[in-house]
Amino acid sequence: MKEPILIEVCVDSVVSAVAAERGGAERIELCSDLFEGGVTPSVGLIEAVRASISIGLHVLVRPRPGDFCYTEEEFRVIRRDIEIAKGLSADGVALGVLKTNGAVDVTRTRELVELARPLSVTFHRGFDMSADLLRSLEEACSAGVDRILTSGGEPDCSQGGEMIRGLVDAAGDRIVIMAGGGIRPHNASMLLDRTHVREIHVGLGSHVASPMEFRNSRISMGKAQGREYERTQVMEESVRELRRAIQS
Repeated sequence: MKEPILIEVCVDSVVSAVAAERGGAERIELCSDLFEGGVTPSVGLIEAVRASISIGLHVLVRPRPGDFCYTEEEFRVIRRDIEIAKGLSADGVALGVLKTNGAVDVTRTRELVELARPLSVTFHRGFDMSADLLRSLEEACSAGVDRILTSGGEPDCSQGGEMIRGLVDAAGDRIVIMAGGGIRPHNASMLLDRTHVREIHVGLGSHVASPMEFRNSRISMGKAQGREYERTQVMEESVRELRRAIQS
């Protein structure tokens, strides 16, 4: 009998984390600034989420948006953020370091994995920005990573399904391949059959209007115009719908 599918939900708030757990997720990845692809969440947010859920909590460790080739100063920040996540009772961290040529930086990644133990370590979707995914798989294994989050090097898992299946076959029992990118209830079952992954990473965010009554539409606080009066939130029913789709 096949092991059940593990659902990891990417969240950026306490309310989304709680909804993910109630909807049937087994784990969350906690981030901030998802509009930029996610960066390390604050200490306060990690503490609040840990106190609010009992399922697995993995913390994204990414000091800034952009590429995954880090300066010495940024690498020190990464190390410190891992230590903080450990101290706040996280179950795992998601990280990724690349060289300028697009290869996995095995030396630095291994150093971070050793620092993170006994936490579980995921090489996040920086993997998809590497030059050769099959070679990067071997490099991630060499660095001691527990799992790889990937869309197969494509914008979403539907387009990268063939590569994801190839990574699953190449990985064997050495490392977990977790599919993430564009997975929704309507395509989850098909993607699972196609790729043979046993873990999936999903966003499932819904747009929620701000409760603000007074609004100043002339000013935007961020780079994207008009986002001050809406937010993205994970809904319990969205996670439950995904779980039903997988089980059916």
